[in-house]
Amino acid sequence: MRISILGTRGIPARYGGFETFAEQLSKRLAAKGHTVTVYCRRPFVTPQDVVAAGVRRVILPTISSKYFDTAFHTFLSVIHVAFTDADVVLICNVANSPVAWIPRLFGKPTVLNVDGLDRKRRKWNLLGRCFLYLCELFSAITPTRIVTDAGIMQDYYWRHYRRHSTMIAYGAEVPSTNGNMGDFALPAGKFILYVSRLEPENNPELVIDAYRQVQTDWPLVIVGGNAYDASYVERLKVLADSRVMFLGPVYGNSYWQLLTSADLYIFACEVGGVHPALIEAMVAQKAVLYLDTPENRETAADGGLPFRSDSGSLASGMTRLLQDAELREDLGRKAQERATRLFGWEETTQKYESLFSEVVGKNGDNPSS
Repeated sequence: MRISILGTRGIPARYGGFETFAEQLSKRLAAKGHTVTVYCRRPFVTPQDVVAAGVRRVILPTISSKYFDTAFHTFLSVIHVAFTDADVVLICNVANSPVAWIPRLFGKPTVLNVDGLDRKRRKWNLLGRCFLYLCELFSAITPTRIVTDAGIMQDYYWRHYRRHSTMIAYGAEVPSTNGNMGDFALPAGKFILYVSRLEPENNPELVIDAYRQVQTDWPLVIVGGNAYDASYVERLKVLADSRVMFLGPVYGNSYWQLLTSADLYIFACEVGGVHPALIEAMVAQKAVLYLDTPENRETAADGGLPFRSDSGSLASGMTRLLQDAELREDLGRKAQERATRLFGWEETTQKYESLFSEVVGKNGDNPSS
């Protein structure tokens, strides 16, 4: 099949979960013999980037604004893909649903991965939330098929819109690393790791506030940034004490070296379905403290220790795990067992491949090899 993936910032992954998903899925589909094209945004990629064999990129311009970036770039992408020979189009992000019908006009079925309820993110103002709610309504109508990444989201679309969706979770795998911490100067197994885009709904302020209440010499290492609001990151640095280390965005092998070397991982995202970052920490056998939301509970279950959305609850969880190495080891083992059993990129790829074949077949064409 000829498969086009759009709606992300592009590959290599340098932003968030959708980009990790696009990178992992595209290289596996290409390895299976499919022709895969990933649409990328110019500020996030360069022509010199190395990508997997068999994966083609289309790099288009965008408007570098959190309100217009996704909509503008995806509009350009769907116009471009409409005039290509793509058999099927995978669009990521519910915000792109208003244009998901355009490829269908040209005989190209569209699959829309809606992720979580993006309108609940605190970074959006009232107008932004209203627009995203409208996008949610469109998502039940415009694509050929909807993909949800969590059972909770699958149930939500059925209860609210009577729309069946295909539930396909993300995967994770830990690549081999040399164990060298490089320039980070961190003791292996003696630091707490928090990885996220630094945005309000991911609760970095809560994490910093909770950490201030904990008596420990283990540093809190914060990995991530904010591409649209650097001032928010500076405010976080003011809130933090001297034990907190801000490393900024870290990707690739360096990220995995940090993850595999940490002994305690905090996941505080409150919006979204199944988060690749949480699964990655689980498959890396980390002791995970996770914010107790239905989606995070569905992902981690007893493979982590939940905390409520207040700093006291998180501080208590940190203190408990820092004092109990046996509990950290037990949670890490359970997390890895659960992640290995439920989340794998090969299974994810197979499910998408089957879905693409189904929608192309129903569109009246035979899938191209």
